[in-house]
Amino acid sequence: MQRKLTAVAIKRAGPGKMQDGGGLRLDKSIDTGKWVYRYSHLGRRREMGLGSWPTVSLADARKERDRWAAVLAGGQDPIEERDAQREAELAERSRTDPTFAEMVAIVFEARRAGLRGDGKRGRWLSPLEGYIIPAIGRIRMSEIRQTDVHRALAPIWRTKHPTAIKAVHRTKRVFTEARLMGYECDPFAVDQAKYRLGEVIHKETPIVSTPWQDIPALWERLHKGAVSDACLRFMLLTLVRLDGCAGARVDEIEDGIWTVPAERMKGREGRVEEFRVPLSDAAMAIVREAEPFADNGLLFPGARGTPISSTALEKRLTHVGEAGRPHGFRSSFRSWVQDTDACSWEVSEKILAHTIGNKVERAYARSDLLERRRPVMQAWADYVTGVTVENVVPLRGCH
Repeated sequence: MQRKLTAVAIKRAGPGKMQDGGGLRLDKSIDTGKWVYRYSHLGRRREMGLGSWPTVSLADARKERDRWAAVLAGGQDPIEERDAQREAELAERSRTDPTFAEMVAIVFEARRAGLRGDGKRGRWLSPLEGYIIPAIGRIRMSEIRQTDVHRALAPIWRTKHPTAIKAVHRTKRVFTEARLMGYECDPFAVDQAKYRLGEVIHKETPIVSTPWQDIPALWERLHKGAVSDACLRFMLLTLVRLDGCAGARVDEIEDGIWTVPAERMKGREGRVEEFRVPLSDAAMAIVREAEPFADNGLLFPGARGTPISSTALEKRLTHVGEAGRPHGFRSSFRSWVQDTDACSWEVSEKILAHTIGNKVERAYARSDLLERRRPVMQAWADYVTGVTVENVVPLRGCH
């Protein structure tokens, strides 16, 4: 009959395999060991780890062995049953105490309806996926401390400060909404981490814009007739952002008015409307020239029949020796208005599709100022194309 192990015998024994009977074995080294339960299920030999010695004592190992022997006697495989229990425990914990990565997915799904293009257009997840999730994504929300958040942000706090600020804001959003949903977490941990990171003097670098005095010369350089030149000229004349211009379609233009759909305008989902643009004579000329070559309705198609890319437009500007970027055309126009007093602030802001006034004011002032914008757009086009080069005098009726 096999002798049972004793705590003293285990302590005195050298390295080797020590049997206790009933399938319980200790694989011992000099100072530590591993408890193993050996059994057969459906003719298959299996070994189940029960923990390490001396953390798990002989008495506790026997209790574990007896527990799983009872499961085996009931016809179930102890290892498969334990795995199933662990999965169920993890699922329950994820439901009541999700990891940061799981919480990001929950918050993003809750916010998706209010984000443009399901959140992809604004890249809402990008700062989190790039820097925060790799560092703390596997930690449970209840266990995240300010030191964890600090560790995630520290590498980019000074080198990529604008990105770090976005990461802070979105991390705080995840914590705040998690708390509001009833999950245990500490949103203040994000504030503490930000405080520990210290002050950063960061000077914003605005998008380079072409001085308005140089716009006519740039117009002349964009004369090759390529899709990129046509799109850039259209952006110069309409002052609509890249997404709007690159995706311009033939069927959006009627009677000299281009209606940009809401989905290509900047703003939060559900809070942005389509935008009407009165087209100048020069802008209409571009439309007529591009229309016969439109690809599936797109006036400015890229190589694969999709809207021309920002990269293609920026490369073209660089090729013609222009440091200004497409979005900077809007700043060029705004400076032209300021320096020439071409129209009122209200009209110029509407031309740029900026929100004017507060919510109450907008509820009453609903006009898009289309007719007041029309002569300004024509005056700007005349200046851009070289029809007029002198400073523009204030236009009657647009102030």
